[in-house]
Amino acid sequence: MKCYELQGTSGLDALKSAERQRPVVGPNQVLVRVHAASLNYRDVMIAGGGYARGVKLPLIPLSDGAGEIVETGSAVARVKKGDRVCGTFFQRWIAGPSRPDIQEAALGGSADGMLTEFALLEGDGVVPVPEHFSYEEAATLPCAALTAWHGLVVAGGVKPGDAVLLLGTGGVSIFGLQFARLAGAQTIVVSSSDAKLARARELGAAETINSKSVPEWQDRVRAATGGRGVDHALDVTGGETTAKSLAALGQAGHIAIIGARSGPGGELDRRQILTKGLRVSGINVGSRAMFEAMNRAIAVARLKPVVDRVFPFNEALAAYRDFATGSQFGKVVIRVD
Repeated sequence: MKCYELQGTSGLDALKSAERQRPVVGPNQVLVRVHAASLNYRDVMIAGGGYARGVKLPLIPLSDGAGEIVETGSAVARVKKGDRVCGTFFQRWIAGPSRPDIQEAALGGSADGMLTEFALLEGDGVVPVPEHFSYEEAATLPCAALTAWHGLVVAGGVKPGDAVLLLGTGGVSIFGLQFARLAGAQTIVVSSSDAKLARARELGAAETINSKSVPEWQDRVRAATGGRGVDHALDVTGGETTAKSLAALGQAGHIAIIGARSGPGGELDRRQILTKGLRVSGINVGSRAMFEAMNRAIAVARLKPVVDRVFPFNEALAAYRDFATGSQFGKVVIRVD
C-alpha cells in the first residue's frame, strides 16, 4: 500500500512517500480504506522534533482521517464492513477519565496514523461519521473538533447566554466558534488578521478584535461583555495569551488549556484564579463517548466544518508546508483517494 512516513524529526523534509505491506487484521481490529486525512499543529511539531511525547519512527503521521471499513476482525461486532468511520485519536480511550496507558495508542505519534491508503485500527477505536459529511469533512473531526467540544461542552458546560473567547482561527478555534454558536453563546474572536476576522464574522462571531492593532485585547473583550468578562476561554496558544485570557474571564469563568504553540510559559496567575473562583481544565482531545455525543449534535444541527484547502495525496508535503505557514482558516485536508 502507498503511505507517507516520517523517517526522522528534523523537519518537514523528513516526510517521505513509502510502500508498506497491507496490514493483517487481528481479531479485535478493523482495516479502513482511508479517503481523507487532515493536519493539526501537533503534526508539524512531531515532524520538527518539538513534541514531548514518545514518537515511534518510521511513523505514518496524522491523527485525523476518515474512510470506509473494508475488513473486520472475528471479534468485532460494533461496526461492519462498508461503514464510514473516523479513527479516534486515542484508540483505547472509550469513556471516563483518561489514564496513562491511553497515551500509548495515540494515532500519528506513538502509533501509526492516517496518511496512508489503509489504516489498521482498533474495533473499539472508530466512530461512524455524520451522514451529511463528505470524507474530507469527516477527516477534520477526531482532534480539532473533539478538543473544542471537550473544552467548551464537556468540561466547560457552555450554555445559552454565555460569552466565549476564541483565540485565532485554526481548527480548534473555528470549531469552538461553531459549537458556541450552537449552544446559543456570544462569541468573541481574537486574531492578527483582518481578513480572517471578517470570515469569523460571517460564521457568526459577535465581536472580533485584531490583536496587532489592539495588543491589550483582554480589555476590549471585557468591554464587549459589558465589563463582566467572558465565561469561557479556549487557550490554544499558551505563552503571554494565557495571562490575557485569564484577565478576560469573568467571575467563575472557565479556561480550557489546550495547546502550547507559543512554547513554554503561560503561567497561571493564582491570584486571579482564587479571586474570581476560576475553573481550569487541561484538555487532551477526548474519549470515544465524547466523540459520539459530538457527532449526534453535529447531525441534529446539520453543522458543517470549515475546510480551507484540500490537497491531493501526492502533494502531502505541500499540504504540510502550507499548514505550517498558519495562513489557513479552519482545516487543511489531504484527499487520499
